[in-house]
Amino acid sequence: MVRSVMVEQYGGPEVLLLGERPALEPAADELLVETRVVGVNFIETYQREGLYPVEHPFTPGSEGMGVVIGVGAAVENVAIGDRVTTTQASRTYADAFLVKADQALRVPDRISDEVAAALPGQGLTAHYLVRSTYPAQRGDTAVITAAAGGVGGLAVQLLKVQQATVIAVVGSEEKAGTARSLGADHVIVGYSGYAEQVREITQGRGADVVYDSVGKDSFDESLNALRKRGMLVLFGASPGPVPPFDLQGLNKHGSLYVTRPTVDDYLQDVEERNWRASELFDAVLNGTLDVRIAGTYPLADAGRAHEALQTRTANGKLLLIP
Repeated sequence: MVRSVMVEQYGGPEVLLLGERPALEPAADELLVETRVVGVNFIETYQREGLYPVEHPFTPGSEGMGVVIGVGAAVENVAIGDRVTTTQASRTYADAFLVKADQALRVPDRISDEVAAALPGQGLTAHYLVRSTYPAQRGDTAVITAAAGGVGGLAVQLLKVQQATVIAVVGSEEKAGTARSLGADHVIVGYSGYAEQVREITQGRGADVVYDSVGKDSFDESLNALRKRGMLVLFGASPGPVPPFDLQGLNKHGSLYVTRPTVDDYLQDVEERNWRASELFDAVLNGTLDVRIAGTYPLADAGRAHEALQTRTANGKLLLIP
């Protein structure tokens, strides 16, 4: 049997209960991984609440790191004992999980288990946002909402490597200090009316891009913060989804672009996945990327981790340790 977090019905963090499910066997193209660390992400709160429907009983989790303990018959170049991490598995809130071999990333020796677990979901997201969706560079002004959070904090650092000017939007003075320490050029505290402050900073022009993970509470401000023909990259909805929007509004705001990307569409094949991961691992090892761990919880306390995530008290990545 495999000890797992089980969800029997939609609800609050209290529905995350520890249980057991049958032992796992890898298919021909899969790896069986003994879990060392699990990454906690907002999508699991949406699934738990029913915003994203799931079939019950349900074990959350797509991000996990561990040691390979089983290898499918068709798998090559991965051996028992290898350390791997992924953001494309399923049911990782458990002592063990399965993942397709081509969706697992080898962990370099000098990367810790905790960093290896914290990096795939948020790191690969930050990477595709700033390197591919809108590859900001010197001369660009980029706004990041929730800039002291997991993805936001990594994106700030990656944008500074690309020499963009970064305006961080955060929810508190404490998080403002975090954003400054990560390299943000300007910091705005609070989402109400933040677009006006962006225009003051940019001398009326507006930002080239807004990377917005907040959604409902920031969407209108994010549109107002953009220059003509600027791009809004909406990649999350921490307080809830954006209400229906009349696309004619993009015209009125200055012929804007809006995109709603998802990480799987930027991990199309092994080459793209490994390129993104190698740049992230290299950045950690050379000191240009600091992966902040906000807290660790036993598997049985997954509900507490969800509470910390949804109340935005976490200042970095939250992890479960089976």
